[in-house]
Amino acid sequence: MLNLGIIGIGRIGKVHAQSITYHLKNAHVKAIADPQMNDGNRQWAKELGVDACYEDYRQILADPQIDAVLVCSSTPTHADISIEAIRAGKHVFCEKPVSQDASKIVEVMRALEGTGLKFQVGFNRRFDHNFEAVRGAVASGAIGDLHIVKITSRDPDSPPIEYVKVSGGMFLDMTIHDFDMVRYLSGSDVTEVYVNAAVLVNPEIGRAGDVDTAIITMKLASGALAVIDNSRRAAYGYDQRAEVFGSKGQAAVSNDTASSVVISSENGVTGEKPLYFFLERYMDSFSKEVGMFVDAILNHTEVPVNVNDGLQPVLIALAAKRSMLENRPVKLSEIAY
Repeated sequence: MLNLGIIGIGRIGKVHAQSITYHLKNAHVKAIADPQMNDGNRQWAKELGVDACYEDYRQILADPQIDAVLVCSSTPTHADISIEAIRAGKHVFCEKPVSQDASKIVEVMRALEGTGLKFQVGFNRRFDHNFEAVRGAVASGAIGDLHIVKITSRDPDSPPIEYVKVSGGMFLDMTIHDFDMVRYLSGSDVTEVYVNAAVLVNPEIGRAGDVDTAIITMKLASGALAVIDNSRRAAYGYDQRAEVFGSKGQAAVSNDTASSVVISSENGVTGEKPLYFFLERYMDSFSKEVGMFVDAILNHTEVPVNVNDGLQPVLIALAAKRSMLENRPVKLSEIAY
């Protein structure tokens, strides 16, 4: 049984705590920490069987009985807390992004060198059953040589403007998942990025210095091409689709829905809208990714999403921002870190 500590119990920290408690038989949440710890959170933790609640995460790092930590705190703290945890001898599962500053991710890499500790990044979409099947089709050679990757990723509604102002921008906040999916589905790194972007959903997003709609094209090291289309608002719900096309055919996945029922009548043919947002769409993937992290520790195997997998989407996002600002293709080799 692996003892885990969770640092940060906002929305995603609570999702992990619940999925570990209810779905993992080989792991136990021994402690949680959050600077905003209150009686409500303590009661919630007690009901989950958590042994201890702290305001200071360093109390988790100081506990010799805790084997690994999940870093679910605010994004600017991820890298520094990860480094502290590594120095304390803890395995680390870190929510994405490890940092929006690529040089900070390199610091985490250096801290890991020679430790033998496991470090996994929380790109949960890799563990979705649909995308795993698409990746399997590429890896098995079922579609032949890969030529094109297409990803559609559109949120059901735009985030609050206060969040937009501190998010790092759409590419580092939202599209970073899609950049990771391009690498995952293709099995190849990205070498060049070109962006067309606009403010079409909410003018307040533009006034905050960001965009809400984008078409992103990429060249891959394998020679294949990729395209992502993003929008901050799809009126019909959370739109998450992918297609890979190759010399022998294609593999594609549509949206998950509450049911597969299609009603046909004199008024037309209708079906269910997509599941509303990421907690509905990807809940199973949160359990699976932490389960594989725990298995990697217990079985002394490699984690499925390592720190370099955390670095590469950030580099792509930074190249995308430069491409948008300079209105030109940007090679990843131009991004210093």
